[in-house]
Amino acid sequence: MGTKNTQFECRLAQTPGELEAAQRLRYRVFVDELGGDGTLVDHEQKLERDRFDPFFDHLLLLDHNRDNHPDGPVVGVYRLMQGEAAKRAGSFYSESEYDLAALKSSGRKLLELGRSCLHEEYRGGMAMYHLWNGLSAYVHEHEIEVLFGVASFHGVDIDPLKEALSLLHHNHLAPEDLRVRAQPTAFQSMNLMAADEISRKQAMLSIPALIKAYLRLGGFVGEGAYIDHEFNTTDVCLLMDTKRMNARKTGLYDRRAP
Repeated sequence: MGTKNTQFECRLAQTPGELEAAQRLRYRVFVDELGGDGTLVDHEQKLERDRFDPFFDHLLLLDHNRDNHPDGPVVGVYRLMQGEAAKRAGSFYSESEYDLAALKSSGRKLLELGRSCLHEEYRGGMAMYHLWNGLSAYVHEHEIEVLFGVASFHGVDIDPLKEALSLLHHNHLAPEDLRVRAQPTAFQSMNLMAADEISRKQAMLSIPALIKAYLRLGGFVGEGAYIDHEFNTTDVCLLMDTKRMNARKTGLYDRRAP
């Protein structure tokens, strides 16, 4: 699978070198920018990686105007793991943060999304549109029914996040059949304010753009946030059910929708 125009190409990584290019961009974003770390992060080579990388498909966005750039053409990445690959890995990546029993017992075809990021020069423009078109093509090709994955607020101090987390809890909680729950070891309630005390405008200002984009597509959140001290983030689990997305919302990310 893949999508391409004269400048941008979106396709899966095909070589070890392309996987390293994805890991190098992830290091730039998640380690240099956001202060993350991990047991397999290679600070000498500046590669952000973990034990799950061999089991994921790595979706790349390439800008061919940068083919001769020292950092190479990879300006966006997503990593994608289907259920069969998760069995080979021993679990989905996000199972360390969320109890996925509701999803795994549903009998539906699952796709875990993770490590989504763009080079800082490509944020707020058309790059995310091209990356999501590539994701849409993958979803259609593999007949995916439910997409899910963790997304992060920067920092582990809950007080400045309480309005945003409460808005997600009251307005966007997943239905029971999809409602995953943060693991008890780091469970953080998102029901921190009464619904009538929340300023939606203020809450939305503090919600990261990626999370807002999933909400616009009709996405939900699982119950509870997960405090990730290693990556210095407060994580929520986002879920999208393709059967619950109406045609208008599907058209936001699917170039082939009417």
